[in-house]
Amino acid sequence: MTLRLALAQLDLLVGDVDGNAGRLLGAAKTAYAAGAALLLSPELALAGYPPEDLLFHSGFRRQVKTALDRLAREAPPLDLVAGYPEYEAGALYNAAAVFRGGLRHATYRKQLLPNYRVFDEKRYFRAGTAPTLVDIGGLRAALLICEDLWEPEPIWQAKAAGAELVLALNASPFEIGKQAQREGVVRERVLAAGIPVVYVNLVGGQDELVFDGQSFAMNADGTLAFRAPAWEEGLYFVEVERGADGVRVVPGVVAPEPDAVAMVYGALVTGVRDYVEKHRFPGVVMGLSGGIDSALTLAIAADALGADRVHAVMMPSRYTSQMSLDDAAAQAAAMGVHYSVLSIEAMFEATLATLREEFAGRPVDTSEENIQSRCRGVLLMGLSNKTGKMLLTTGNKSEMAVGYATLYGDMAGGFAPIKDLSKQLVYRVAAWRNAQVWSGSRHALVPVIPQRVIDRPPSAELRPDQKDSDSLPDYAVLDAILEAFIEEDLSVDEIVERGFDRATVGRVLAMVKRNEYKRRQAPPGVRISRRAFGRDWRYPITSGYQTR
Repeated sequence: MTLRLALAQLDLLVGDVDGNAGRLLGAAKTAYAAGAALLLSPELALAGYPPEDLLFHSGFRRQVKTALDRLAREAPPLDLVAGYPEYEAGALYNAAAVFRGGLRHATYRKQLLPNYRVFDEKRYFRAGTAPTLVDIGGLRAALLICEDLWEPEPIWQAKAAGAELVLALNASPFEIGKQAQREGVVRERVLAAGIPVVYVNLVGGQDELVFDGQSFAMNADGTLAFRAPAWEEGLYFVEVERGADGVRVVPGVVAPEPDAVAMVYGALVTGVRDYVEKHRFPGVVMGLSGGIDSALTLAIAADALGADRVHAVMMPSRYTSQMSLDDAAAQAAAMGVHYSVLSIEAMFEATLATLREEFAGRPVDTSEENIQSRCRGVLLMGLSNKTGKMLLTTGNKSEMAVGYATLYGDMAGGFAPIKDLSKQLVYRVAAWRNAQVWSGSRHALVPVIPQRVIDRPPSAELRPDQKDSDSLPDYAVLDAILEAFIEEDLSVDEIVERGFDRATVGRVLAMVKRNEYKRRQAPPGVRISRRAFGRDWRYPITSGYQTR
C-alpha cells in the first residue's frame, strides 16, 4: 500500500480567514488532481499565525465558523487537514480538523502550549488532553501540533493509541540554527517511538516573525526522507508505504539547507517583502548614508521588492565625507534604484538659528548631532507621506541595545530590516551578499555594496572626524557582551569570567538599561536571533535593578 500526501507550505495572512480558506481549498484541489490522499496544512492555517488578540473578537469567531463550513462544503474528495482556532463551550483550542466527505471528520486539540520567548499561547488557548487518530486509506495516522513534538509525551500517547505515522502541523518561526534544532528533536521522537513523522511548516513574514518553511519527513530510523526548500511557498508531495517492516516515507528530494548567513539573508528579504506586500505599500523609501547599515538595508529592499519600488535618499550635511557621497551614489547606480540627494544643511542652520537663544551659554554636544538626524527624519517621512511608500529604518541590534540612535531621527520609520543583526553580523551578511550574483531587474558583475563601505571604520558623521569607537567599545567586544546579557541572561560576574573588563561590562549594561524607552518606540523588524528586541524582550523602563 502506498499513499501520496501533499504538504501545503503556504504563506498565509493573519486575520484573512476567508482568503486563507480559499488558499487551502486551492491547494487541496491541486493536491487531489495530483493523486494525493491527504493535504496537510500549517498550524492555525485558517487564522494565520499568530492571530494574537484577534482571537477575542466575536466577528473573528464568526468568520472562522463560516470558513470551516466552507471547507467542509467545497473540499475535494481527499482528507484535508486544516489548522484553526476551535471555539467550544466557552473554551478556545489550537486545533486541527480533518475534513472528509463534506464533514468535519475528526478534531485534534494541541496539548502543549508554548509560553516562552515569542510564544504566549496560554493567554489564549486551553490545552487538549488526548490523541486523535484518523484512518487514511488503511493507515492509522495521529495529528500533532508544533510544540507537541518538543516533548516526548504526545507522540508516546499517539503510539499507544495505535498510530503508525504522525502528521505534524507547525508554525515554527525562524531563528539562526532552528532547522537543525527541529530535525534533532524530531529525530529523538521517531527513534524513541518507532514511527515516522511528516512535518509541514509555515513560510513567510508576519510582523517581527519570519517562517522559513523547510517542511520535512523523517523515518522511524531517524533518516530524513524529504525536505522542502527554505523560504519557498509551494505544494510538496511525499509517498508513504507500508511494508514488512512497517510504515515508512519513501525517500525523495532533500533540499539542501543554506548556511547560516544565507538563511539570515533569506529571512530579511522575506520579512521585508511580506511586510510591504501584506500592507499593500507601493514601495519603500530609505536614507542611504554611505555606511554599512544603510548599504545592507538597500540591498535587502531591492532584492525583496525590485529596484523600481525602492527610493534611496542621500541627505548630506557639512560633516558628510566625499567618500560617503561617492559610495552611496555608486551603490544606488549598481542596484538601479531611484536615487535622490537632498541636503539638510539649510534645515540644520534654520533649526540652530531658532534655538540660538535657548542654547546660549551651553557647549555643543549631542543635541546638535541629534538635530541633524531629525532633519533627515523629517525629509524621509515627508517623502513617505507624499508617495505612500513605507520608510525603512537602518539601525542594527548593537546600536539599539545601547541607544546609539536618535528618537524621531534615524529611528523614524515603519519597519527595521536589520534590527536584530549585531554590527558584526551586518558585516558578515554584507560580505555574503556581495559574493552573490543579483537576480533582480538589473544584473551586476561587481559587488553591489562598494568594498570601501565594508572596509572603512563606521561613523555617524554628525561631527568632525567622528567614529563609532569614540562612543562605544570595539564592536567585537560590544557584541559579545550584548549577546551574553541579552540572549544568555548572564550577570556581570559571569560575563567578566569570560575575560571582559568589569568596567566595560558595567558601562555597556548600564547603556542597555537606560535606553529601554527608546526601544519601546522603535519600529518592528525581522527576528533572526534567540532573543530579539520586541516580542522576546520585555524589560521594564522604570527599574531600580542594578546590573552588577
